[in-house]
Amino acid sequence: MNTDTPWLAAIHFDANGLLPAIAQDVRTGTILMVAWMNAESLAETVATGQAVYWSRSRQRLWRKGEESGHSQSVHEIRLDCDGDVILLKVEQHGGIACHTGRERCFFRRLEGAAGQAGWVVTDPVLKNPETIYK
Repeated sequence: MNTDTPWLAAIHFDANGLLPAIAQDVRTGTILMVAWMNAESLAETVATGQAVYWSRSRQRLWRKGEESGHSQSVHEIRLDCDGDVILLKVEQHGGIACHTGRERCFFRRLEGAAGQAGWVVTDPVLKNPETIYK
């Protein structure tokens, strides 16, 4: 652990060196997405003020917006009571946080009785993902 960042000692990363990070719109309170961070991505986020996550699928740092242009400026960072979840209060640039082209990743709502429940899409696609990602 980098001794220049003693605040990292309060964080309890999992066995893979990761912790969940919730991105919340700083103005509206809308939960935009959940991603993963490691010590390096969190330290870069703090240093730059831009959201940087750890991509589990690519096994590398993921600077939000590096491909799509839909970056996140971080206004506040909070640590939960157990020290194992980060909340980022962000300004979402471009209005799209989800790779599906929607404002947020939580665009489906469960509706109906237990035996007949189903997922209903509640949020529109704002931009076709094929035009966002090359």
